Amino acid sequence: MGNKKSGNPVDTATKIAPLDNKAYEKALRKLHVELVKLQRWVVHKGLKVCIVFEGRDGAGKGGTIKAITERVSPRIFRVVALPSPTEREKSQLYFQRYIKHLPAAGEIVIFRSQLV
Repeated sequence: MGNKKSGNPVDTATKIAPLDNKAYEKALRKLHVELVKLQRWVVHKGLKVCIVFEGRDGAGKGGTIKAITERVSPRIFRVVALPSPTEREKSQLYFQRYIKHLPAAGEIVIFRSQLV
């Protein structure tokens, strides 16, 4: 569906029009600043943070993660790409797949997992 005023497509679920490149870059810069603040706070306080990106193949998880982690420290941020669950994993508690990858103190882990 389109937005009659601007001619841009609108996400009908959220009523939000997509950003143009200039607005996207500006929003991304603000996000990078906040993520750098977050990583400093996490290290200073010894916290553990998990962020989960989950979606179907081709949903844009990888590109989004790459864009938001460009300016953060790889020593603090770690990306774990989980493949589709095996038959055995499907029979277990959903959370079991994540346990061995959980963050240590002062670490942020971004989980990228695929829905089946």
